[in-house]
Amino acid sequence: MNEYASKIAPSLLSADILHLERDIKEVEKQGADWLHIDIMDGHFVPNLTFGPDLVAAVRKVTALPLDVHLMIDNPEVFISAFAEAGADFLSVQVESTPHIHKVLQDVQKHGVKAGVVLNPGTPVELIEPVLHDVAVVLVMTVNPGLGGQTFIESTVDKIKLLDKIRKEKDLHFEIEVDGGIVPETAGICLEAGANVFVSGSYLFKKNEIAVRMSALKEALKSK
Repeated sequence: MNEYASKIAPSLLSADILHLERDIKEVEKQGADWLHIDIMDGHFVPNLTFGPDLVAAVRKVTALPLDVHLMIDNPEVFISAFAEAGADFLSVQVESTPHIHKVLQDVQKHGVKAGVVLNPGTPVELIEPVLHDVAVVLVMTVNPGLGGQTFIESTVDKIKLLDKIRKEKDLHFEIEVDGGIVPETAGICLEAGANVFVSGSYLFKKNEIAVRMSALKEALKSK
């Protein structure tokens, strides 16, 4: 069983942007552990979302850790801006830069916890050289860029491999999953070794945040 405490990180990509503070307060009330903010540039992924100003605005209304996922080309250009905006975690796609080690170092130099992200088609081996430099590894369990996609079951093997490497090398990064996370898939990922669960469409759909958060928590109870 996973020795790391389970955390739920609601994805603000699926929240009501016109009532964002309301939705943040509601997920806080229901026990959210982090807030996940997807940054997309329309180049690295086929969508355009938030920038540093949104992160700064969210920082003003919550004390929860802000888990900022950079799905952008040239992430090194924006590290300073997102750090200054109040990010607690900055996670960078390994596919987005040939200088992943330096980018992660830059994140840490700004006093922010560094994360590295793997797309579904990217092997774990590509990030092994930097696993000792990160606080979190985010495994994308859908193709990045759009909400509401179906969980890709083959990504579970990556979670298991990361957990195995973590134990064998005595490393201390958290394993985060994002994409198609509902109670059933959260439970599967938990068993594989994940402990941070990003959920967007599931949590915010149909104004049932309390009910859906409760169902996620139940699925993440230690078995």
